[in-house]
Amino acid sequence: MKKVPYASVVGSLMYAMVCTILDIAHAVSVVSRYLSNPSKEHWQAVKWILKYLRGTFRFCSCFGAGKPVLDGYTDADMAGDVDSRKSTSGYMMTFAGGVVSWQSKLHKCVALSSTEVEYIAITEAEKELLWIKRFLQELDLNQERYVVHSDSQSAIHLSKNLTFHLRSKHIEVRYHWIRDALERKQFSLEKIYTEDNSSDMMTKTLPI
Repeated sequence: MKKVPYASVVGSLMYAMVCTILDIAHAVSVVSRYLSNPSKEHWQAVKWILKYLRGTFRFCSCFGAGKPVLDGYTDADMAGDVDSRKSTSGYMMTFAGGVVSWQSKLHKCVALSSTEVEYIAITEAEKELLWIKRFLQELDLNQERYVVHSDSQSAIHLSKNLTFHLRSKHIEVRYHWIRDALERKQFSLEKIYTEDNSSDMMTKTLPI
């Protein structure tokens, strides 16, 4: 494996993922965790990504086909990393019918419930939405409501409930700022079905 340019190829995939190709975000996130000590199986996974890109290079992301409305979508898996048992969260921000921001990221802490996992994912998505919201407002582009969609009803209830429960008191304080942001009506949080949640692809491998 010393002769295999694993880190170089993964770095190139990261560049492509960050710039335009959002559908490989989860796969690149997984293979990038083994840069220090990759095996032949990891190199095989990288080659699968390259084959996928070769087969889908004619597809592209379109922008400007819809109304100038900013929307957010977020999702998470539960203990998806078999090594550390940490979860992966992802989000997508769409504007004018096109995706303008996306992320697939491994959590820094181990979550104890699916509600906590989704709660953390919602918080990360809301921070990105607020940044884009302020950027658009500087361009004099305002809208009545800024909505983030999540498929976890329990996480939505936890975000809107200002009381601390026994099952949620262990969650890190920095994730609870979402409650104040919702109370100030900086954005809205709404339920969406998993089949309609575009960010679902950021947390799991794409089907064949």
